[in-house]
Amino acid sequence: MTLASLNERSRAIFRQIVETYLETGDPVGSRTISRADGIAVSPATVRNVMADLEELGLLAAPHTSAGRIPTDIGLRFFVDGLMEMGNLTKDERESIRGRCNATGRSLEDMLGEATRALSGLSRCASMVMVPKKEQPIRHIEFVAMAPDRALVVLVAEDGTVENRMIALPVGLPPYALTQAGNYLNARLSGRTLDETSNQVKRELAAHQAELDDLSARVVEAGLAVWSGVDDSRLPASLIVSGTANLLDNLQAAEDLERIRQLFDELERKKDLIKLMELAKDGRGVRLFIGAENNLFSLSGSSLVVSPYMNGANKIVGVIGVIGPTRLNYARIVPMVDYTAKVVSRLL
Repeated sequence: MTLASLNERSRAIFRQIVETYLETGDPVGSRTISRADGIAVSPATVRNVMADLEELGLLAAPHTSAGRIPTDIGLRFFVDGLMEMGNLTKDERESIRGRCNATGRSLEDMLGEATRALSGLSRCASMVMVPKKEQPIRHIEFVAMAPDRALVVLVAEDGTVENRMIALPVGLPPYALTQAGNYLNARLSGRTLDETSNQVKRELAAHQAELDDLSARVVEAGLAVWSGVDDSRLPASLIVSGTANLLDNLQAAEDLERIRQLFDELERKKDLIKLMELAKDGRGVRLFIGAENNLFSLSGSSLVVSPYMNGANKIVGVIGVIGPTRLNYARIVPMVDYTAKVVSRLL
C-alpha cells in the first residue's frame, strides 16, 4: 500500500486519529475511533487500517500503548492533503490589526506587537526575523534536491551562510544549476544578488541587440529568412538557407556562427535570471514539523512561518509561531498568514 492508494475509509480513519490526537495529546485507540461520527466500522476494522497506516509510516505506537499517534510524516500528510483550514474570527483579526497598527511606532515596536499578538492568540511562542540590509555575496551554490526543487546556499562577504529552498522552473536542465553557480561566482565579487542580476540583464540586452543586428544582416544577404510565425505567443525562428554560398563568404559564416553562439548565450542567461530571481525571493517551506526542522527536531516542536514584504513587494523578514507538533495547525496557519499580511500592508 502507498499513500496514493489510501481509500476513502483509510483517509477518514487517519483524519479522525490525527484530529483526536491534536485535541487530546494522547494515543488514540481503535475503540475511540470506531465510535466517532462518520466512522461506521468496527474496532477490528479500525485496527487493521491502523496497522496499514503504521506500515506506511503515518502512525506510530508509543511504548506499549494500544493507541497510536501520528508521526511527523503523518502530520505532514494530514496538513498537506486532509486538513480543513479554519478561519479567524472577526475579533481575532481586529486584535491583530489593532496591535500591529504602526502609527507613531518604530518598525521594531510594530514587529514586537505583532509577535505578542501571535503569542497571545496562539498560546505558543512567536518569533520574527527583522529586515536586514542585503549583504554582498561571496559565493553561491545551487544544490538539486529533487527534479523540481533546489537548495540555494548563499555565503555573504561577512561569512554568514543562508540556505533558501526554491522551486525550479519547468524544463530547466540539471546542468543549468552548475553553470549558473560557476557564472555567478565569477561575477559576484562585492555585489549583492540584485546588483548581479541587473548586470546580467544588461548583458542580456546587449546580446539581444547584437543578435538583432546580425540577424538582419544575414537575412538581407539572402542567407536566412524569418519563419514568419503568425501566433504572437510564439517567437519567430531564423531559418538558414543558401549554405553553399558560405564557402565563398567567410564573413557570412562568421555571422551565422556568432548568431548560434548568441542564441545559446541568451537561453543560458534567461535561465540564469530565473534562478537569481528565485534565489532572491525564495520563500522556502512555510511549515516545519518535528524532524523536518533541524533546529527544533529534538524537542519535538513545529515551526509555522510566513514571509512579510515591503512596499516593493520584496521579502524583508519572516514572522511565525513555534510550538509542539500537536499544534492546532488549522487555526495557527491562517493566523500566521494573516499577521504577515497585516505587517506587509503596514510596511
